[in-house]
Amino acid sequence: MKVVMVDLTREYNELKNDIDKAVSSVINKCNFILGEDVVKFEEEFAKLNGSKYAVSVASGTDALRIALMASGIGAGDEVITTPFTFIATTETISQVGAKVVFADIEEETYNIDPKSIEKKITPKTKAILPVHLYGHPANMKEIMEIAKKHNLIVIEDCAQAFTAKYKMGTDWKFVGSIGKCGTFSFFPAKNLGAYGDGGLITTDDEKVANMIKTLRNHGSSQRYIYETEGFNSRLDTIQAAILRVKLQKILKFTEMRNEVAKKYEKALNGLCKTPVVKEGCYHSFNYYTIRFDSKETRDRVSKHLTENQVANQIYYPIALHLQKAYKHLGYKEGDLPVTERIQNEVLSLPMFPQLSDEEILYVAEKIKEAVKVKTI
Repeated sequence: MKVVMVDLTREYNELKNDIDKAVSSVINKCNFILGEDVVKFEEEFAKLNGSKYAVSVASGTDALRIALMASGIGAGDEVITTPFTFIATTETISQVGAKVVFADIEEETYNIDPKSIEKKITPKTKAILPVHLYGHPANMKEIMEIAKKHNLIVIEDCAQAFTAKYKMGTDWKFVGSIGKCGTFSFFPAKNLGAYGDGGLITTDDEKVANMIKTLRNHGSSQRYIYETEGFNSRLDTIQAAILRVKLQKILKFTEMRNEVAKKYEKALNGLCKTPVVKEGCYHSFNYYTIRFDSKETRDRVSKHLTENQVANQIYYPIALHLQKAYKHLGYKEGDLPVTERIQNEVLSLPMFPQLSDEEILYVAEKIKEAVKVKTI
């Protein structure tokens, strides 16, 4: 049996009529740049996410870069973030002129550790950039308390976590509605995926929202009048139309992902460490990531799955603080011990709403064949 990481054809077949109709409507109107569907998508996204403003851009990477700039982060500033993430999180910090400062991660959730954040704060620290990794919310209560104590900006990287929720006090809040800004990616394999690249920034700050709109459109809020230098970073109207269709189903699809996760947990009992969902958190399960007792076991399982046509990925095999791109920052092996241990033990399995029970059991059986003995 062949099991892919994400089968987008199943989702498309389920939504085909509505998506085809939405795309045809845009083509018939020939309004491809910042068209009506872009405006409506932004309004609908903001309403669902519980944010006052949502501004779409061309990619999740642009969302990070523009959110940082619109929040006033630049040369001479330091931004504390996690090394256990995709490089878009950090390259955008460098690209706005700020310095990346890495904190270690939590043992259970693999998200940035608030205790490590506090140790990294200096007079130059301007912001904290937590990543809600794999779809599990970071510890936003403690992060926001630290930010308030030190007068820091919080920008949430929600690329893997749209529809994940975190309980702040007595209120459940969607990720991206807690910090100053939330950034989202609509890369096709994300929970809410476009049919190409796309991204979005949420905020409750009107001034920041207006600056984002200016920056995404060459630094112009009025045609041919430029307030600053900006970018060509606009979500295509066709992509917005597709995303509007998918947005109507996103909560249902997240529930389905959680059901898949429960089935995996049962099938994998005793074979590996399955994902933890902390109290006061709702996981979006963009990825389903398991963990073994050693790199040797992890690599053996990965090899056996591949040989049996089960897709799998390591997110992420070498943490960013040990990458050549960040050698100039001076980090060395042993500086962030939890991150360095986790990177050798995690493995992500196929995960999408329509994953079948038969496929889940097949994946589990192949893992059992590779493990042979209880590892954790």
